[in-house]
Amino acid sequence: MTRDPNGIIEAYRRAGQGQVFAFVDRLSPGSRARLLDEAAEVDLAEVERLSRTLVTGGAARALDLAGLAPAPYERMPARGGDPTAWSAARAAGEEALRAGRVAAFTVAGGQGTRLGYDAPKGTFPVTPVRGRSLFEVFAGKILAAGRRHGRPIHWFVMTSHQNHAATEAFFGENRHFGLDPSRVHFLRQGRMPAVDFSGKILLESEGSLALSPDGHGGSLRALERSGALDLMASEGIDTLSYFQVDNPLVRCIDPAFIGWHLNRRSQMSSKAVLKAYPLEKLGHFCVLRGKLVVIEYSDLPEAYQKETDPSDGSLRYGAGSIAIHVIDREFIRDMARGSGSLPFHRADKKIATVDAEGRPVRPQKANGVKFELFVFDAIPSAGNPIVIETERSDDFSPVKNAEGVDSPRTCRADQLRQFARWFKAAGAEVPTDPSGLPEMALEVSPLFGYDERTFCESWSRLDPKPAVTDGLCL
Repeated sequence: MTRDPNGIIEAYRRAGQGQVFAFVDRLSPGSRARLLDEAAEVDLAEVERLSRTLVTGGAARALDLAGLAPAPYERMPARGGDPTAWSAARAAGEEALRAGRVAAFTVAGGQGTRLGYDAPKGTFPVTPVRGRSLFEVFAGKILAAGRRHGRPIHWFVMTSHQNHAATEAFFGENRHFGLDPSRVHFLRQGRMPAVDFSGKILLESEGSLALSPDGHGGSLRALERSGALDLMASEGIDTLSYFQVDNPLVRCIDPAFIGWHLNRRSQMSSKAVLKAYPLEKLGHFCVLRGKLVVIEYSDLPEAYQKETDPSDGSLRYGAGSIAIHVIDREFIRDMARGSGSLPFHRADKKIATVDAEGRPVRPQKANGVKFELFVFDAIPSAGNPIVIETERSDDFSPVKNAEGVDSPRTCRADQLRQFARWFKAAGAEVPTDPSGLPEMALEVSPLFGYDERTFCESWSRLDPKPAVTDGLCL
């Protein structure tokens, strides 16, 4: 949109959104400039289309699940997968890493609000002994993978308007955790305005729009709009390892996963874990009308979620999505530019706003709509999309809630179990309870070992080997 103030205001009035500037004459020059900048960020034609189709166009239709079936996935060798195919995948992934074709991409726009932590979530201290932050854990894995394969790896980090400056400052204060700063790239997530139930854009205050991040699917648009895809192309990077910031167990750079993606000539590949229980809040990999899709737990009726395979009693819809993908660079560009663009989803929310007099309103029930994009909605548009199985204990223990499930306590325990398992695999004695939780606190830096294979290799080279005691950090 034009940056001419009068032109912006007139464009809003023509679009029937003149209420955005109802209080403009009251604003200070600085507040007026901020409001105009926010207004210029909005695609009014997109807002009109979304309001017409998702807000004022009648009730949303229920998802048609006719013909729904569980998605096939590549099983791990321990559960019947082909060891030869997995070995070939690892070799292909390692070759791509040696060639510099792979970059890491972290979706890190969130704050630690649900954790009771007032800072970017990626700065949250998460490891069991030294309290390394999520960002430091990922940086260590990326640095170690680059060293192992002889090519430093570029890392793209998507922030939000809310946490961008704090995230950049955190990396600077920590000297980018040993990574080359020229290979760490920050880009901001896009924002969308909230609207009321008649499609009118809401104000958060007299001088600011009610803007919110456009969902994790907005990461694809952000990569295109920021120039990150062009940078990748100039560096010979054609494959992106996508993961979210709240999961310290993730293998940021997994050669076997990358290799499956490349060997199958997939444009978008995904990891799945077997659901721990029928109603676990994970998306479900399914096939619907011939397309691989993810059906959110909130959209799949309980009867489907509880359905079992009569042959062995396992959950029929048991392959759960954990938001770990490998994505082709040019497929991202196609999706971002609109040739296969992601659909927006409607989310009814309680949105802080102002009344006709400019007084603050804190609603007690939903008073408007936010628009969000989901990255997994790209899967049906991808060529040859595949799903591979992974162990939850190798790849998934998110930190989402202050207490209970997916909390710092459960994540700490899962990290300890992982470290204990690695020590045992290397031949060290580590007492554990029946769940695998060690009796002592242990921590392994990703620079020593970022998975069982690399840990065992490093352990074998130690002479003498340290005693495994409480508080041991490698």
